[in-house]
Amino acid sequence: MNSIYRCLSYYLTASTLLWCTALSVPPPSCAQMIQVGEVLEYEVSYLGILLGTIKMTVERTDTLRGSAIVKARADIDTAPGIPFIELHSVFETWMDASVQHSHQFLASTKTKDGWEYTRYDFLTTQNKILVEEGLKNTKYKEYEILSPKRWNDGLSLFFFAREFLKSGRYVNVPTVINGDTSRTLINFRDVQREVLTIAAIKYPVRTVYFKGEARWKGIYGLEKDFEGWFSDDEARIPIRAKMKVIIGKVDIQLVRWKRANWSPPQGL
Repeated sequence: MNSIYRCLSYYLTASTLLWCTALSVPPPSCAQMIQVGEVLEYEVSYLGILLGTIKMTVERTDTLRGSAIVKARADIDTAPGIPFIELHSVFETWMDASVQHSHQFLASTKTKDGWEYTRYDFLTTQNKILVEEGLKNTKYKEYEILSPKRWNDGLSLFFFAREFLKSGRYVNVPTVINGDTSRTLINFRDVQREVLTIAAIKYPVRTVYFKGEARWKGIYGLEKDFEGWFSDDEARIPIRAKMKVIIGKVDIQLVRWKRANWSPPQGL
C-alpha cells in the first residue's frame, strides 16, 4: 500500500509548457498559473474508501546553478485508520521558471531507520542526469544517465500539465520516474469542456477534461491511461483525476485550497 501513494504523487504531479522562455521570474503566461504560496490539498480514495492525502505547495522562486527556478513540494500521507500502514513522503522539485523542465528533484520517505531519499540532478549543460540514493545523510548509491534532452520529474509534471492545458496539442513529455527515463503522453488536442460536481465545492465547476498515457510502469502497477479535470480558467487548478493502479482506478479530488484571488469557476 505504501507504493500507491508514491504513484499517486507521480501523477498528481501531471504537467505543461514548452513555449515560455527562461527568465528570472516566470514569463507572463506562466505567471498566471504559478503563484507562490498556493496550497492545494487532495484526498485519494478507492471505491469510496479514503486512502490518503496529497498536499501541493508552491514555496518560492529562486535560482539553482545560475538558472531561475520555482520550488514546489508535495506531502503524501496515509489516512488515519488504514491498517498496518503509516506513510509520510515528501517530494520536492526545483523546476525551471519556464515550467519546461526540471533542474533537481528530491523524494524523501520516512522509514523506521530514518529518511530514505532519492535525488535527481538534471545537469543539462553536461548532457546527463545524476541519480543519488541514500538514508539520512549517508549516500549508498550513485549513477549517471546520459541524455542531451531536458527532462521532467513526477512533481514538475503537475505544473507542466497545467500550463499546457489549453495548448491544443498532443504532447510527448520526457519523464524520469523510479530512476529511469521514459515518456508521458498527454492529449490536449481533444479536450472537452465539462461541468463537474465534487463534495468540496458547493456549486458545479467549469472544467477542461483530458486524457493521457504513462509510457512507464511505476510502483504498485501505475501505468497506462489516466484522466484529469482542471479548472477552466487561467489558474488551471486540478480539480479531479483518475489513474490506474493494480487494484483498479483510484480517485483524486480537491478538498481544500489556498490561492489569492481565486474561486473555482462556476459552471452553468
